[in-house]
Amino acid sequence: MSRPYEILEHTADLKIRVQGKTLPELFANALKGMFQAAHYQAEKNSPLNKRKIILSSFNLPSLLVDFLSEALYLSETHKEVYPEIEIKSLTEKKLTGNLIGQKLAKMGVHLKAVTYHDLSVVQDKNGLWQATLLFDI
Repeated sequence: MSRPYEILEHTADLKIRVQGKTLPELFANALKGMFQAAHYQAEKNSPLNKRKIILSSFNLPSLLVDFLSEALYLSETHKEVYPEIEIKSLTEKKLTGNLIGQKLAKMGVHLKAVTYHDLSVVQDKNGLWQATLLFDI
């Protein structure tokens, strides 16, 4: 994968696979992949904004969905796009950090939700993390 994500075939929705050498890298790549695959674009020269997030969930896959759902909610609420995150703390059930973004100029595909359908988060025998995510469009 040359990008931190790849778009997978799906008939009606947007499906991506992301990888990371560490959990923080996996989460950062999932965030970047979500917004890039849907062609969200920031306004040029708009100031950077930070949005603090503190999330808890039942397990790692749920935490990833909750994280991306929160980023999507904040994007809709503040009309911003968040291609980066500063992760302060990340465990399998809790995430603390700052989303870093800019004003949204345009989006190619409107993402309605992050779904649990076909969700997987796994670590291979070499320690590489991989997640498959499906977005309702």
